[in-house]
Amino acid sequence: MRNSSYRVFSAVLFCLIPAATFATDAVTRPMMRPISSEMVNVIEPLSRAPEESLRPNRRDGDVVPRARWDHRPAGRIWTRSAISALKSHGKPILQTVPRDIAEWCPAYPDASEDQRAAFWAGFMSALAKHESTYRQDAVGGNGRWYGLLQILPATARGYKCLAPSREGLKHGPSNLSCAVRILTVVMPRDKVMASKDKRWRGVAADWGPMRIGSKRKDISAWTRSQNYCRALNSVRPRARP
Repeated sequence: MRNSSYRVFSAVLFCLIPAATFATDAVTRPMMRPISSEMVNVIEPLSRAPEESLRPNRRDGDVVPRARWDHRPAGRIWTRSAISALKSHGKPILQTVPRDIAEWCPAYPDASEDQRAAFWAGFMSALAKHESTYRQDAVGGNGRWYGLLQILPATARGYKCLAPSREGLKHGPSNLSCAVRILTVVMPRDKVMASKDKRWRGVAADWGPMRIGSKRKDISAWTRSQNYCRALNSVRPRARP
C-alpha cells in the first residue's frame, strides 16, 4: 500500500516539475517587445547629407574686380582697399557721373555702386602703371612724390589724409585711401575725368599722366575693355542664325 502511494506521489510530482519550471522561466525571462512603426521612425542615421547646400549665394560685393596690378603680389589687397575707401569716405565719387565718362566707362551711368567702385579701383590701378609702375615704395620728383599714385605729403596733409607722411604714403592701402580723399573733393567739383580750360580739371588737376594724351588713351582703353565698364548690348552674345 505504501509503495502504491509512493508511486502515485512520484507521478504527480513528475508532472508538476516541468510546469513549475516553465512558470519560473516565464517570470524571469523578459518577453521581447515587437518593434512598432513609431520606434522605427525614431531611429535615424548618425549623419545625413544636407538637402540643400549651406554655402551662401555670392554677392557682387564679394567679388574682387579685375585691376591692372593683379600681377603684383599685393594687387588684390590694393583693389580691396581702394573699394573699401570708395564705399566709405569716397561715396561722393560714386554718386558723381563725369560728363566725359563715356570715354572711360560707357556703362557707368547705369551701373550699380559695386560696378562704379570697380571702375574707380580699376582706373587707379591703370593710373598707377604710369605713376609708379605699380610700386608702392616708389619715390619720384627728386623725393617729392610718394607711393602708388605719387602723392605729395603736403597735398596729403591739405586733404586731411590719415597717413600724410612720406613713409605712410609708401603703404599701398594708405596711399589709395588718400587718393580717394582727394578725388572726393575733385570729382563733385569738376564733374569731369580730364579737361582743360584755363587750367586742368578733374583727375588731371592732380595727376600728371592724365594731362598726356598717349597715357590718357592707354588708361581709358584699358578701363573701357573691362566687364564692369562695357554696356550690356556690347557683352550680350549674338543670336545664332
